Amino acid sequence: MADPVGRTRRDKGKTSYLAGLAAEDIVARHYDRAGASEIARRWRGRGGEIDLICHDGRSYVFVEIKTSRSFEAAQAHYTRRQSERIVLAAQEFLGGREGGLLNPMRLDLALVDRTGAVRVIENAVWFD
Repeated sequence: MADPVGRTRRDKGKTSYLAGLAAEDIVARHYDRAGASEIARRWRGRGGEIDLICHDGRSYVFVEIKTSRSFEAAQAHYTRRQSERIVLAAQEFLGGREGGLLNPMRLDLALVDRTGAVRVIENAVWFD
């Protein structure tokens, strides 16, 4: 079934997929300009997928990327379950690196709005 603009569900899915790829490129450039080296994109382990992994010279940075019309809307899509999944995947990733879980790390949430602007929330892990 098409929406009022005439796009099918498949069209909307493809648009979302391409928007996600564009957001990943935007965020990767943001970290590159900040001096962080890209290690991997869409790294998948048993614990789940990590959108972007960088190293800033001191720490591994595991980045979850959310995109929406506004920063607030993008942030609203980030859940505790995702945070937990990313932490598990990050531990799995580090387990295969020299130094293992002793490597410094952080989990960032990168928000991308409809204009392509980026806002990064460092250490975006859920704690109760």
